[in-house]
Amino acid sequence: MMWYILIVGILLPQSFAHPGFFTSIGQMTDLIHTEKDLVTSLKDYIKAEEDKLEQIKKWAEKLDRLTSTATKDPEGFVGHPVNAFKLMKRLNTEWSELENLVLKDMSDGFISNLTIQRQYFPNDEDQVGAAKALLRLQDTYNLDTDTISKGNLPGVKHKSFLTVEDCFELGKVAYTEADYYHTELWMEQALRQLDDGEVSTIDKVSVLDYLSYAVYQQGDLDKALLLTKKLLELDPEHQRANGNLKYFEYIMAKEKDANKSASDDQSDQKTTLKKKGAAVDYLPERQKYEMLCRGEGIKMTPRRQKKLFCRYHDGNRNPKFILAPAKQEDEWDKPRIIRFHDIISDAEIEIVKDLAKPRVANYGVGGQYEPHFDFARKDEPDAFKELGTGNRIATWLFYMSDVSAGGATVFPEVGASVWPKKGTAVFWYNLFASGEGDYSTRHAACPVLVGNKWVSNKWLHERGQEFRRPCTLSELE
Repeated sequence: MMWYILIVGILLPQSFAHPGFFTSIGQMTDLIHTEKDLVTSLKDYIKAEEDKLEQIKKWAEKLDRLTSTATKDPEGFVGHPVNAFKLMKRLNTEWSELENLVLKDMSDGFISNLTIQRQYFPNDEDQVGAAKALLRLQDTYNLDTDTISKGNLPGVKHKSFLTVEDCFELGKVAYTEADYYHTELWMEQALRQLDDGEVSTIDKVSVLDYLSYAVYQQGDLDKALLLTKKLLELDPEHQRANGNLKYFEYIMAKEKDANKSASDDQSDQKTTLKKKGAAVDYLPERQKYEMLCRGEGIKMTPRRQKKLFCRYHDGNRNPKFILAPAKQEDEWDKPRIIRFHDIISDAEIEIVKDLAKPRVANYGVGGQYEPHFDFARKDEPDAFKELGTGNRIATWLFYMSDVSAGGATVFPEVGASVWPKKGTAVFWYNLFASGEGDYSTRHAACPVLVGNKWVSNKWLHERGQEFRRPCTLSELE
């Protein structure tokens, strides 16, 4: 039997193309240990510098006392032969030793360690990827910037805050991607934190520069003009802002003239270039998918709910299951999704995770496995030809961790959400008994908002199942 392991922390669809740190919870935990090692090395360096300064301080104090005495009566002082000898010795030898001590570089050990570890550091692509992932989480779970900035996420164990610099960086990443919607949100958050008195290396002029242009790009010319004027109050000589001010005023005057000559039903139109909001997504079911990730839009009626049951299953009188029947729970009716409770132990989970780590990277911050089918469609007749196993008749999915927030498996076509629970597994058929694909099984993995998610799955193929699940004459049975 071959196991297919999928380890999900918070995953990105692009992670297959770029093996970056932000795409892997496992690699990021390694970075935590790397950073701890660097902090220890840094503290050793600080201690060495402190010891060095302490030696220099003792020299300075000793010589300060000596020279204070000597300068009161220079002739009398050097008249003592011992003092004369020691003066020659100090200036010829000891000051050279002090010079060497001052010039001694105590950072060699730290710099050497840093150089070695730097090859394992994230790069610019990782940082940008992590920022974009955070924006994706913001959209998926309808989070406002203040909630994220203050770290008020559900189920958090280690609360963390975003500084003005952090908010500004998120805004800049969005700006670079021409995502002016998120640019506006995060630059406004940075501005609010500055207004609240947060000390920062980022000034309001820099924030307003990005913010005003992002607002303009979304069509709100009035607000863009207001923000530009606010920027110029802080920095009247700002070249770009002065240019933008003239341009905005020109555009507004031009549109005002156009409105005057237009018909009455058009004369009160607001000056806008295009509708504000998030960028149009290529995924048509994005809204349904994200609602289900939040636990909204689930289409299970009370009447249908009454037909879902829990049961003990003995595997058609299988001796093993007679002694220890499987605990089944109906999660959904059409398609039928069944959860098996207490189906994998903690010890078995650790074995699977250990086996998976050398071969499969788990996925990192803020990504998702977007809606897809597990079975091959008619336009993919050769999908499993090399395996010789036939199509994927069913999916078995182990949940090997609990998740603090997010991480559901959702079925947008039918409005179903299945939430991770450690030690359980869910099962569903991808094909009808006729061999036709069940398009209602289209599913997706929601991003993990807080925590991390481990799953492993086994796809059951058609070959060898002929007598366990015989074909029917109806395509939809």
